[in-house]
Amino acid sequence: MFTPETLAVNMGSLGSRHGCRRVPLPPTVIDAVDPFIGTGVTDLGEPNGLAATWWWPKPQVGNTHPGPTYPFGMVSACAYSGAYPTGYGLHDMSTEGIPRQIHDRSAASGFTHFQQSGTGAIRKYYNYVRVSPMVGPLDELGRLWLLEDETAEVGYYTANLETGIRAELTVGPKSAVHRYTFPSNPDARVVIDFSLGGLAIEHGATVPTQANLETRPGGVGRADIMVEGVPLAVHLECLAPEWRQMLWYDRRLMPGGTRLDFDHIRPTTLRPFGIVLKGPTEPGQTIELRMGFSLRGGDQAEANLRADCGQSQNAFDERRHSTRRAWRDQLGRIQVEGGTSERRATFATALYHSTIKPCFAPDESPFWVGSGPFVFDICTMWDIYKTQLPLLTALDPERAVELANALLLVCEQEGNLPIGYRMARGADRFSRQGSALAHTFFADLCALGLPGIDWDWALVHLHSDLRRTYGEDFLENGLAHPISHTLDLAMAYYCTATIARTIGDDALAGQFEAVADRWSNAFDSDNGLLRDSTFYEGGKWNYSFRLLHEMAGRIEMAGGELAFKDLLDLFFGFGLPAVKQLGTDPTADELAAGYALDRFEGLNNEPDMEAPWAYHYIGRPDLTATVVHSILTNQFGVGPGGLPGNDDSGGLSSWFVWASLGLFPAAGQGIFFLNAPSFRRSQINLGDRRFIIETTGFKEPTRDGAPQFIQSARLNGESLQASWIRSSDLHRGGRLQLVLGPEPSLWGTDTRPPSVSTQRS
Repeated sequence: MFTPETLAVNMGSLGSRHGCRRVPLPPTVIDAVDPFIGTGVTDLGEPNGLAATWWWPKPQVGNTHPGPTYPFGMVSACAYSGAYPTGYGLHDMSTEGIPRQIHDRSAASGFTHFQQSGTGAIRKYYNYVRVSPMVGPLDELGRLWLLEDETAEVGYYTANLETGIRAELTVGPKSAVHRYTFPSNPDARVVIDFSLGGLAIEHGATVPTQANLETRPGGVGRADIMVEGVPLAVHLECLAPEWRQMLWYDRRLMPGGTRLDFDHIRPTTLRPFGIVLKGPTEPGQTIELRMGFSLRGGDQAEANLRADCGQSQNAFDERRHSTRRAWRDQLGRIQVEGGTSERRATFATALYHSTIKPCFAPDESPFWVGSGPFVFDICTMWDIYKTQLPLLTALDPERAVELANALLLVCEQEGNLPIGYRMARGADRFSRQGSALAHTFFADLCALGLPGIDWDWALVHLHSDLRRTYGEDFLENGLAHPISHTLDLAMAYYCTATIARTIGDDALAGQFEAVADRWSNAFDSDNGLLRDSTFYEGGKWNYSFRLLHEMAGRIEMAGGELAFKDLLDLFFGFGLPAVKQLGTDPTADELAAGYALDRFEGLNNEPDMEAPWAYHYIGRPDLTATVVHSILTNQFGVGPGGLPGNDDSGGLSSWFVWASLGLFPAAGQGIFFLNAPSFRRSQINLGDRRFIIETTGFKEPTRDGAPQFIQSARLNGESLQASWIRSSDLHRGGRLQLVLGPEPSLWGTDTRPPSVSTQRS
């Protein structure tokens, strides 16, 4: 639990964009969450020391949004300005450098549903079903109104529009509830636009191809729209007895009409359409709008609304409180002690961002009949497989099993385990990012022996997925380009082999282990780095220090431990001068010069996020501690600019969670590396088990301060000399005791994390 001291805390770091006052520090993780972290351009101050040598190639913005979400829920809601990439905020599309602003101030034309979280150019931007509270004519629909006094907490968002209307939003797993407080007006209205989708930037719009709308007595409406090949159904209810309900088309009311059908809509002929509720309001009068969503028709959308909100006359407050309870349970699975208010806010928000996606929508698959798990917004596996999926497995193993079964259903129905999977029909467009990345997730689940997965069924699909796209080149030629796919596939064969051996298929395991040895084909033994190739969002240095299943052999190929250390030191910038980061609209020459630095990307991007722990394999956990300290103190902070780059569905935030705890997973290999934590004490709740991390000699990490180093460790009372533990050690619960000090020690220098060759010998 948090300590109860009282300090001056900027309220912008605790859920409000305005004002500053003295408040007691929050007693629980949930109260420290600031949904505004990551919504603005990176603003972390001048980097200090080692961090000043790192180069950031990708957009310097977190791309998160402050709207309400539910833990791994299907629905989110957010103020809509049309900005990139969530529909919220101020910025245009950007793929590198500082994004341009397209708005001067926070503004919204209404409030939309379904948003990505922290992604970049995902090309599916949702923002369906815009709700616009208005006191002006329908002709003003689409106008941006300034937002004032924005405030957000988990599961809740509120702001005042310049029109004098106060908006409040909350969501459930498959529903959203809006509450609007109006000024006095003879003709107030709530306008629901079913024609809007995507972003208000070039090539950002999503146009529904079909739509069917219906109004019913008592403020009830239905809509079915086909968006990106997905049938999205909405059931809405508005408790406003004195208000009228009508259809509208092309900003004109349709009095008396109860149905509006579009069999085929083209972007060139689209005119906006929807439902409007209108009537007089007294000062302070509230109107509540409830919406249930489904990918399987209006009846199921209504059933989802009932399941989330019941028949209550005060659905908003009850739904808000229920969602907050769900978040309290989810975020309460980790508790920390110590740390400044800013560090606790950063940690709590990172944990929050790590548990928004993927979207779990059981029994909602629009692509195949039947019940069962369905999950979307895996955006993308390349972003989350190293950090976020191990966190999901640790904190919520039952949900991890549900995700695994959902992935297997996708593979069974569509022919592949996806790299990226969204609420949209179409081929996986992310295969160039990586190959067979889900295999690490399945290997971790299998190693833990979690119930609920048919491993014979899983093995069939894991096996077949290894042959898709780049997998054929890998089998025929022993390597595949881009060369990073060779590492992906070799690792996937290793992971699949461990699963096969676990379930007793030793013959298949032996075949796959032989293929997994082809990792070596990716490297150039002359320089100890990957072969020249093309690379996705990085260069060969960024991908050369991945944590392979055979690190002992990989280090030997680099010339031994000293040579490998020299490569790592150069990559992390030890002893090198500071670099200049990209600005707005960087040129091709600036980008080329930056990539030519061959430098660590400082968690601005994904390829090298596990590289700091490569030092463990040469007995230098002290150098890991130095690098990680620089990241934690320089690359994360409070406020809208508190992230160094796109959060990418929680992939970045979950890195911060692990590193702050002093742990880091080697995905697919069943081990966690140890390092000095950022909190004096922490507790990870694993169902009815607890894993507790305690420190002696803890000192609060600061940007200009020195890192701390582990002097000795004990696990469940026994001396621990290794710089890592098994994943089973974590998941069974226990107590890890770390003695910390200001200087490197001999701890962890004599042992090496396991590699395939050392295990075989």
